[in-house]
This record gives sequence, C-alpha cells and structure tokens, in this order.
Amino acid sequence: MSEQQGPGGTGLLYGLYQARLRRQLQNATLPHHVAMIIDGNRRWARERALETTAHGHRAGAEKMREFLGWCDDLGIRVVTIYLLSTDNLTGRSSEELGQLFEIIADLADDLSRAADWRIQHVGTTEGLPEPLVGALRAAADRTSGNAGLHVNLAVGYGGRREIADAMRSIVRAHGDKGGSIEELAEILTPELIGEHLYTQGQPDPDLIIRTSGEQRLSDFMLWQSAHSEFYFVEALGPDLREVDFLRALRAYATRHRRFGQ
Repeated sequence: MSEQQGPGGTGLLYGLYQARLRRQLQNATLPHHVAMIIDGNRRWARERALETTAHGHRAGAEKMREFLGWCDDLGIRVVTIYLLSTDNLTGRSSEELGQLFEIIADLADDLSRAADWRIQHVGTTEGLPEPLVGALRAAADRTSGNAGLHVNLAVGYGGRREIADAMRSIVRAHGDKGGSIEELAEILTPELIGEHLYTQGQPDPDLIIRTSGEQRLSDFMLWQSAHSEFYFVEALGPDLREVDFLRALRAYATRHRRFGQ
C-alpha cells in the first residue's frame, strides 16, 4: 500500500495535522518491530544537482537518526534499518562505497551515544573495510547492556545470504556433534533455521516501510517478512516526515493480521 503526500512542510497546519494523527494512534495497536528500507538518497541528491551522491546518503543517515527518535517516542521496541546490501557492495562504484562506509560508520557511532539504545549489526562483514567493521563492533559493545530501543543496522546484508549462512551454521553445528545427514533432515524446521538467522531471538518485523515509491523488498528480510505488513511512502528517504511515519502506523493499525487463519 502507498499513500500520497499529505499536508507538507512545517508550520501551524502541519503541526495540527501531526497532533491529529498522534491522537488517532493513542489507543491503536502499534508494531513491536518496524523495518525501514531507506531508498531514494541518490535520486534526492541528483534532483538538487549536488556534487556527489554522498550528500544524499548523509541526508538519509540524518533522517534515520530522526526516524529512530520517532520510533522510540512511540514505544516501538525494535527497528531494523536497511543501510547497505550485499548487492550494493558489487553494484556501486568504489568512490561511492568509500563514502557510504564512512557515513555508516559515523551513524553507528552517533547512535551508540545517542540514548539508551542497543545497537546491533545484522549482515556479513565480508567485503566491508576494517574501519567500518570496527565501528559496528564498537557500537554493539558500547550498547550491549542498554535496555532501550533495539536498533539493527543492516549493513552488508542480503536476505538470501542470511538464509544460506543460517543453513551453513546449522550444518556445521550438526557435523561437529557427529550427526548424520538423515538425522539433520529430521530436525530441520523453520524454527531451527530462525535460531540461526542474523536476527536470532528477535521478533519478526510487524511492519516494513520503504521510501521513494518503489514497491519491492530488494532482498531484505526475506525469511522474517513472511507475515509482515508493508507500507510504501512516495517521499525520497531524506524527505521522509513524521506525518508520513504516523500515517504508516495508522494504516497498520487498521489492518487485520490473520497469520493464515
């Protein structure tokens, strides 16, 4: 589902509309876990004739800082942000990737100091430079004891790669115990696979939001999104407003999640 932009910008009318949306959500069922595909950063930079796409990525990162604050304010407990895919690692220029690595490292460091949030890297470190890997690990270590919003930073992430890694982990663990292929076939269940995903122990996302009007998953949380609700926003990533997010939550609250029943 997607919605067109409503009252925009700032000012009195915007504030009234935002307050109205918040009132509508006071007794609504809100998602426990929200996942965000932040898209449109490069298009945002091109439309403004900026020198490099890095300006768009920086603006998108700044918007994600805001977005996490909105989520925390409403009591959402887990947020996953899709920042860099495994496809990006082979499909982007070395110059753009270098800029992205620095921006993401700065974002991870900032978020680890922003509040009582717990930061976790979900994805592979393969293909990531050591400074970025170090920044992600440091952010996770620094916040490991925090009890606030759980923030997953999906960096070097691919849904297919995650499932393959989970299967490799299961096979290795089973082999280390001396188990046979026949025994493995008997114990292999969706629950066991879920225990070996990057997000092991976490609830699946209730709501997945994507900016920029594109309506596809792009290899994001393929396993975990089996029963997720989807919401597509026309705004480019850096242009996302709080009212866009509140409208996504309002739409979510009106849906009847059947889970196959």
